[in-house]
Amino acid sequence: MKGGGKEEPMSVMNKKFSEEMDWRVRVFDSLSFPTLILRPDKVVSYANQVFFEKFGGKEDIIGRKCHEIFYNSQEPCAADLCPLPRVIDEKKGHSVLRSYSDDQGEERWEDRVFSPILDDDGNILYIMESVRDVTRMKALERELRETKEFFESVIQSSASAIVAADRTGRILFMNHAAEELFGYAAEEVLGTASVEQVYPPGKAREIMKMLRDEAIGGKGKLPPTKITIINANGEEIPVEITAAIIYEEGREVATMGIYNDLRERLAVERKLKEAQDQVAHSEKMASLGQLAAGVAHEINNPLTGILLYGNMVLERLEKDSPIREDLEYVIEDANRCKNIVKNLLAYSRQTSPNKEIFQMNQLVEQSLGLIRDQRLFLNIRIEKQMSDEMMLISADKNQLIQVVINLVINAIDAMRMKGTLTFKTYRDKRAKRSYLEISDTGSGISEENLPKIFDPFFTTKKLGRGTGLGLSTAYGIVKENGGNIFVKETGPEGTTFVVELPLYIPPNGSEEGS
Repeated sequence: MKGGGKEEPMSVMNKKFSEEMDWRVRVFDSLSFPTLILRPDKVVSYANQVFFEKFGGKEDIIGRKCHEIFYNSQEPCAADLCPLPRVIDEKKGHSVLRSYSDDQGEERWEDRVFSPILDDDGNILYIMESVRDVTRMKALERELRETKEFFESVIQSSASAIVAADRTGRILFMNHAAEELFGYAAEEVLGTASVEQVYPPGKAREIMKMLRDEAIGGKGKLPPTKITIINANGEEIPVEITAAIIYEEGREVATMGIYNDLRERLAVERKLKEAQDQVAHSEKMASLGQLAAGVAHEINNPLTGILLYGNMVLERLEKDSPIREDLEYVIEDANRCKNIVKNLLAYSRQTSPNKEIFQMNQLVEQSLGLIRDQRLFLNIRIEKQMSDEMMLISADKNQLIQVVINLVINAIDAMRMKGTLTFKTYRDKRAKRSYLEISDTGSGISEENLPKIFDPFFTTKKLGRGTGLGLSTAYGIVKENGGNIFVKETGPEGTTFVVELPLYIPPNGSEEGS
């Protein structure tokens, strides 16, 4: 149509198409990621403004193949590295993550997304490739992974057992120390087992109650608390636990506990207490020894006079003198006091030791032979389990004979002069120690009296039958000779005392016959 000032319909259509294409180009150019349009033969038909700014002008991009632009190579990318053939074959989008080095030699990462552009019949006209720089994201991922690995390494290397569980109690994490403490392999319990099975019944709920009590350690915190856990073998183990509730937006999502095994610490504390008790006992014994020595010396002089003049008077008296019997009682009691003084001096170790080398078995035989009243053994059966090994002792034999005799007399009294008395000798060559065990079949020592048996003047015998210095004197003698004396076991079936002494090692460093 001519004239009239109106445009032809075809011109209107061309204008609309031009405007629409211009709008689409503007949208394409506004994409924030470098993007290009490829033909199926990998030739670049177009690219957006961001792509041109990063990779070069239009004359350097349009009409060239993508591998020439990206890698300055005439050879196409390998099929296993480039998803373009799959996009063409499957007619759907694919992506690939690629790394490369920039001009400064630093590693860079790109996420390339390939999207097919289809015609009305479903055939591929073009492929749109977007290039997204994900170097920062990959760096953050690497930092996150390294941080995670670091914290996991720290937790796994911790000497304390660490366990985490979800809000239902299912175990989510267990480090190596926890595996060793609880006796479970992590793969056996993670996600399946409950923390309740490592506590005595009801203890897990009690801990949760304490965690929620802000008056104890603050919200969701449990300060160091001593409890008992149960390992895979059913063994109860004392531990110290520190625990916390893990919150997410104010909600309880998990719990974690840190456990420290107290067995070694308690053993050390127990040994320290025993050592302290032993030091206190030794100090007490030393003080009492000094007191006993002083008392013995003060009493000894008047006793000597009493016995001397008493015996002189007794010799002059007629056999039928009315005071003869009374004087004999006086001399008898004075002699008893003299024996007490003798024991006091022995207890305080005022006598001079006379060391010699002898066999342990010889000590037993001579001690039994020196017990004057053999009637004590009428209803006693003696068993000897004497080792044939060489056991030389360097000590004061007479003093140790006194110890053995004292133990034998006490054993006979405990059995009320009827039962079995057993002697056993043996050695520990590595520790360089020899041992003598004296066992009876008496009624045993009560738990109440056991800690006091070596205390001076302590006795369970009737008044006038014992001074309470026998075992304390034996203790002092054995200690002075570098040994130890203790009760190995006691009960209704009898008591076993052990005398431990150091083995004598000849100057050449070896025992004869060992």
